[in-house]
Amino acid sequence: MRLPDRFDVTVMLDYYAPYVSGLTEAARITAEGLVARGWKIAVVCARHDRSLPTHEVINGVHVFRAPVLAHVSRGFIAPHLPLLASRLAARSDLLHMHLPNPEAAFVAALRRKTPLVVTYHIDTFLPDSPINRFGMRVVDASCAAAIRRADLVITNSEDQARGSRIWPVIRRRALRPIASPCVDRNGGSPTMREGDGLHIGFMGRITVDKGIEYLIRAFRGIDDPAARLLIAGDYTTVAGGSNIAQLREEAGNDPRIRFTGLLRGERVRDFYASIDVFALPSISESFGIVQVEAMMAGKPSVTTNLPGSRYPVEATGFGRLVEPRDPVALREALLEMAALPPEDRQVGQEAATKLFGGETFLDAHEEAYRAILNGARS
Repeated sequence: MRLPDRFDVTVMLDYYAPYVSGLTEAARITAEGLVARGWKIAVVCARHDRSLPTHEVINGVHVFRAPVLAHVSRGFIAPHLPLLASRLAARSDLLHMHLPNPEAAFVAALRRKTPLVVTYHIDTFLPDSPINRFGMRVVDASCAAAIRRADLVITNSEDQARGSRIWPVIRRRALRPIASPCVDRNGGSPTMREGDGLHIGFMGRITVDKGIEYLIRAFRGIDDPAARLLIAGDYTTVAGGSNIAQLREEAGNDPRIRFTGLLRGERVRDFYASIDVFALPSISESFGIVQVEAMMAGKPSVTTNLPGSRYPVEATGFGRLVEPRDPVALREALLEMAALPPEDRQVGQEAATKLFGGETFLDAHEEAYRAILNGARS
């Protein structure tokens, strides 16, 4: 396959499709949306799975993968990644990095004169230990170094940016809040419902930062044999490993709790059609695409009061906020939202769709890119 002589934008991040996370999905949907609008987009990432090709075209996006020498916790050692990114940046009009990643400082330094946009999704989170605390400081420093060189910093919201550990660096750069792309998941069938009892749903990576154990404790305090808890998400190929064993132990022999695994395609629509309330009990979160998609499907969200994560609920009024690690408050909020009248659900759904639906995120990216490129050419 003949490669373009130049790309409009090279996108750099650690993981990309087929790996699924909020960060990878935001990057993928944006890249594919821009391709559909006529932009030539390259993605450079790590070859996290050796079965993946070093180059392929996915829905019009040229994806280049650098070899991985070893995996370390949620990251890896891939010394060729910054070099590959710099070579692609040299033949591109713009470099767009999605952070956090530990290679950020090196890629920013090697890009030469190519204008740089950084989307800072979230502060790195690792389970507490001396080694992990050191690792988070290293990644923070690398991200801060890249941001200091950026022509523009994008975050999901200003609330997320201000709550970041590296806000003192972000605040000195041009900042533009652009919410992550959220897909309209309406139109599914309630195939995952079991009766008329309350159905609560969670969707996301099954990892410690999602706080799912607190959701399980909250749910087990609901004395209703007809209630169900649907926990959807990948726990087999999660970077850094999953806490699925702990969660199964938390669930015990409660037959009302279901672990569905990773859902794709129409199964995602069916999931949202099958629940009454969505729960996002994270202890580390910056936005929560899944909670917005639930709102757009008419399901209120109960999430934790964290910078960024609280923004969709505060902006729409369609849900409730609770403090992290509080299963009692979580249970009370879930039951309150379960009793929400249909007219209130409709108002919340309309508010979420107006704020986060459609292709406003693509419009915002194009506008930001063109402003930087026009400035570089003048």
